[in-house]
Amino acid sequence: MNIKLATGESIPAADGESILSALKKKGIYLVSSCGGKGTCGKCRIKIHDGKYRTSASRPGRDKEKGIVLACQTFPENNISAEILEEARLVVGDRIALAKSKDLSELFRSFDGEITPIVKRLNIKLPPPTIEDHISDLERLNRELELKGIKGMRFSQTFISSMADDLRKHNWEIHLAYVDGPPPQAEAIFVTSGKQTSRYGIAVDIGTTTIVVYLIDLSDGKLVDVGSTYNSQIRYGDDVITRIVHAAEGGGLEELRRTVTDDINNITDTIIEKHGINKEHIECAVISGNTTMSHIFWGLDPGHIREEPYIPTVNSFPLWKAGTARLHVNKQAPVYTLPCVASYVGGDIVSGVLASKMHRNHETALFMDIGTNGEIAIGNNEWLMTAACSAGPCFEGSGIKHGMRATEGAIEAVRIAPDTFEPSISVIGNTVPIGICGSGMIDAISELFLSGVIDRKGKFIREIKTGCIREGDEGAEFVLHKGTKDIILTEVDIENIMRAKAAIYAGISSLIKEIGFTLDNIERVYIAGGFGNYLNVDRAVIIGMLPDIPKEKFRFLGNTSVAGAYLCLLSEKLRKEAEDIALKMTYMELSVSRNFMDEYMSALFLPHTDMALFPTVEKLLK
Repeated sequence: MNIKLATGESIPAADGESILSALKKKGIYLVSSCGGKGTCGKCRIKIHDGKYRTSASRPGRDKEKGIVLACQTFPENNISAEILEEARLVVGDRIALAKSKDLSELFRSFDGEITPIVKRLNIKLPPPTIEDHISDLERLNRELELKGIKGMRFSQTFISSMADDLRKHNWEIHLAYVDGPPPQAEAIFVTSGKQTSRYGIAVDIGTTTIVVYLIDLSDGKLVDVGSTYNSQIRYGDDVITRIVHAAEGGGLEELRRTVTDDINNITDTIIEKHGINKEHIECAVISGNTTMSHIFWGLDPGHIREEPYIPTVNSFPLWKAGTARLHVNKQAPVYTLPCVASYVGGDIVSGVLASKMHRNHETALFMDIGTNGEIAIGNNEWLMTAACSAGPCFEGSGIKHGMRATEGAIEAVRIAPDTFEPSISVIGNTVPIGICGSGMIDAISELFLSGVIDRKGKFIREIKTGCIREGDEGAEFVLHKGTKDIILTEVDIENIMRAKAAIYAGISSLIKEIGFTLDNIERVYIAGGFGNYLNVDRAVIIGMLPDIPKEKFRFLGNTSVAGAYLCLLSEKLRKEAEDIALKMTYMELSVSRNFMDEYMSALFLPHTDMALFPTVEKLLK
């Protein structure tokens, strides 16, 4: 049987196969935040003709229009269907592939000397003769000993190409090696003594996005940057869903292949654009949360989500790019930022490194706001860290018209205090198709200040406005009227309030654990892509961020890839990152009674204790 799409494509479907599965096999991906369990309601398609059975369709108007969930719908003969615009997921599409700001200034601020992972040694060997007939490896070792280097290791891969390499370069070579006390020093590959091009890649594997920096190792300058959505999104928005897919669904290899394909697609495009030989990319640094790092290396992440929440490794060996399946020199060493615990990974170690909070005397709070909310607090003497599951709602999941911060997303909202009519700002100045995280925070803060919703996030029905109406899922507020109305429902608001409560509770619990108050926090660093769009004032109004002086906040952008960049260039900073990971004390919030108390108290706007938010209290008077 076949599924004929409105675009004209005809997709074969096996007997008993869901529409979602059939589309996925043909490379057509739908938003499926729950991993195809039928709970997120995102994979909506409209059936125009044909016989099918479905175990879940959304109530009300959706059902009347023949709109069903693709993951729960099974064709029984040929059908014709239309994928709704908001349900189609574009993966593997490069978000940006252009020069970003030069990172050299950041590196110089660390007083750094460029010491890449791979070192070079210029060697001129005497060619073999009848009289001097020792083996090629003995000849190389003899020369190394003359230079004071003993006990270097040689892999089978290195030796298998060594003989040809030595002769091809007329016995004058650069020996690329990874340093270390014998027997840890290892020869990596041989290049011509005339080759000067040396590159490395710094990679941030985020739950939502992947970023790759191509760096010139001779001067530390950024050659180019590429980014894409992490295609693992097709298997679920959050790490828990992906862990389940890997551990229980047998999808570890699938998830691993997906992320390496994303990285390779970016890398291939960049090196082709600049005419760079992939063999000249001689090292890589990977930064990601604990789950993403495990999946990248093909390690089972299953135990991460099971008490007592133990990862396979926190400190990763220096494995090779060939093992990682990266499209660079196969012998290139790949350094992975060390993790701290199951839910605090190398991305947070990277962030602390890039922020320099571990070097400063002032007590700072570091926050990476994403699918998970990771938090660190401390200074040059101590560091403590925790993670709270904020959930992916700020990325659009679990919100009826939620989406990521791309073109067509409502990013800012204002509500007239007299008429309650909304005015919106849309990314790309186009017709809105949804609302992103910053828009959600704006909308809720405006609804609260204008008196449209109460402190529990419930609509006040006595308000006289046509913007509040009854929808399929209860009361909803219309942010935009058009061919497609963009709304925010009470259920949406509830989900957002749960996410903001988790973030605030994580901050509050960590501060109280060390016996501090908010007054002790001298600086707040906010990292992550979402942080770039965050309006601090609005985030304080809804109670997501603490009510402290605005001048204490600093936005750092993507510190995960910035930390990876620093580690790519400096042996000293790689050691510093490892020291940070060892120095961090981890607090497991999932078993903390205090966290649950803090969380319940934060499930109000802005909080049950208004005294904690004096700025908001003044606005409400």
